[in-house]
Amino acid sequence: MAFELPSLPYDAAALEPHVSANTLGFHHGKHHNAYVTNLNNLIQGTPLVDQDLETIIKTTAGDSAQAGIFNNAAQVWNHTFFWNSMSPNGGGAPSGDLVAKIDAAFGSLDAFKDAFKAAGIGQFGSGWVWLVSNNGNLEIAKTANAETPLTDGVTPLVTCDVWEHAYYLDYQNRRPDFLQSFLDNLINWEFAASNL
Repeated sequence: MAFELPSLPYDAAALEPHVSANTLGFHHGKHHNAYVTNLNNLIQGTPLVDQDLETIIKTTAGDSAQAGIFNNAAQVWNHTFFWNSMSPNGGGAPSGDLVAKIDAAFGSLDAFKDAFKAAGIGQFGSGWVWLVSNNGNLEIAKTANAETPLTDGVTPLVTCDVWEHAYYLDYQNRRPDFLQSFLDNLINWEFAASNL
């Protein structure tokens, strides 16, 4: 069963002016699609061909002989998760259990935003910044390249892609501005709460 490029959960222009339809066209239509195509080609004729995406990621993680499969599978998963981590009605503040856990872990929503942004800025090169639940306690994690918290035994709640292709057409080299816009205008707190 071949993997397919999942549809965006909103129209390509729905995140403007914070993320342009042009960026999503390249990021989703070209980058994400290439990972799907590469993964399908790499698993053809292997025992992984009938496995679900998370099983493929966990089976190939840390195995240098299967790095190509891992990288493409993890990027398919990470990107799908990222699209859902944003919403045209995003930003604002979380509610309920999530806001209580953010306050307990970081002291306040503003302190969380500062720490999340600092982690994203501090991720050298390409990668991701995540809000995760580790045995019920919230933490910020960052991963390089295609790495994902799925392999670390924690539960991802929301992520921001800090590969340059995620923001360069709209923000050029201003990763801090992209992260601030993500936190202020795009972060999908309902998705994070559902993952919690």
